[in-house]
Amino acid sequence: MNSRPATLGAGKLICIDGPSGSGKTTLADRLVRLVPATVVHTDQLCPGWDGLPAVPAILSTLLTPLAEGRTGRFREWDWIRDRLAETVEVDPAPVLLIEGLGAGARSIAGWTTTLVWVDAEVGQRRTRAFERDGDYFRDQWAGWAAAEDAYFSAEQVRERADLSFRTG
Repeated sequence: MNSRPATLGAGKLICIDGPSGSGKTTLADRLVRLVPATVVHTDQLCPGWDGLPAVPAILSTLLTPLAEGRTGRFREWDWIRDRLAETVEVDPAPVLLIEGLGAGARSIAGWTTTLVWVDAEVGQRRTRAFERDGDYFRDQWAGWAAAEDAYFSAEQVRERADLSFRTG
């Protein structure tokens, strides 16, 4: 990544995408130990269980001012209350890491320095997601998985990724 030019104003943008439970957050946590970065999780801005299609536009709204050297903003989603919460400000940084579903959207590809795909076997992903989120996610798994499939089919994230990891 050091050899790649800045793509987000004076900074670089790393995007980590892949299906639920694949290990995206774990990879992001490990990466920021090596490369100090500002991190945005798309879970913070996805507007609810039916909101995945809105994530690319929300990311574009966040990234446009950052590309101009200005502070970007998004409204955080309160998953418990099922509504928008406070505004989160993101200052320009040498490295911004966006992790989560929607991070590999084509609409932000022009700003993306490195796109990373993370995947795992579906049974393992389901187990991880249920252990992480419990019954809250269990009831939503089928609908969310269908939304993921539609997103990945339309956006071709895996096919466009610079790096791919399969976790086990």
